[in-house]
Amino acid sequence: MKAFVFPGQGAQYVGMGKDLYESYSLAKEMFEEANELLGFRITDIMFDGTSDDLKQTKVTQPAVFIHSVIASKVMTIAEPDMVAGHSLGEYSALVACGCLSFADALKLVSARATAMQKACEKQESTMAAVLGMDDTKVDEICRQITDEIVVAANFNCPGQVVISGSKAGIAKACELLKANGAKRAIGLQVGGAFHSPLMQPAAEELKEAILATEFNNPLCPIYQNVNAYPQTDPEQIRQNLLLQLTAPVRWTQTVRNMVLDGATEFYEFGPGDVLKNLIKKIDPTVTIG
Repeated sequence: MKAFVFPGQGAQYVGMGKDLYESYSLAKEMFEEANELLGFRITDIMFDGTSDDLKQTKVTQPAVFIHSVIASKVMTIAEPDMVAGHSLGEYSALVACGCLSFADALKLVSARATAMQKACEKQESTMAAVLGMDDTKVDEICRQITDEIVVAANFNCPGQVVISGSKAGIAKACELLKANGAKRAIGLQVGGAFHSPLMQPAAEELKEAILATEFNNPLCPIYQNVNAYPQTDPEQIRQNLLLQLTAPVRWTQTVRNMVLDGATEFYEFGPGDVLKNLIKKIDPTVTIG
């Protein structure tokens, strides 16, 4: 069975999508539709902007989403049997399985990016990658810190968990994690504490837009970040998406569940190959397309 997967923020690079724009008429149409929907030429930033321009959350998220969806539209030879996306990538997956239209999903992604950027500006916060420690142990140590906000935010693959929270909380957690056996705890260059309680203002702002958007019956199951289980009910998919900004991304569990349900081939659509590398570490027996 074929699984299509889609990356999140962090996969972007200057020049992304230019080859698709120049090679496929459908891609060019979709890029121009995106420019019109957003009200500015995001393609100019994606193709020829600076890395600083591209790494602004309000630009990065729509850019990665647009590239991922267009790549899946022009490069696929068969329909997926199941889909999933990492964080922002869940919106690309929702388009790939027919649950959201390209236009509606792009509007939500733009609103999400703006809301998250505002939340990041309200309080200094950050994230860190923890290497060489069991998922459960990372979670336990984060829970020991009660005077600051710090949580396990991304369960990326065995031995790689990203934590998220206030700057003081992350600093404290990194020291505690290393003292308890983590090989490394490395601060990340991100705008804020994604997938933590500090994103609650963004979640509240995005809620109205999600509730007002039409969700269709998907063509295949989507495995969602908040619980790593397959979903086909549009209302349940909507509810899980409402929780996504403040809940952890359970990527390790997602891939394992997809394999248990029959996935043997994984295809990543979007800039870079971050998810391919994670999937190899989660289950080296599957085929990576």
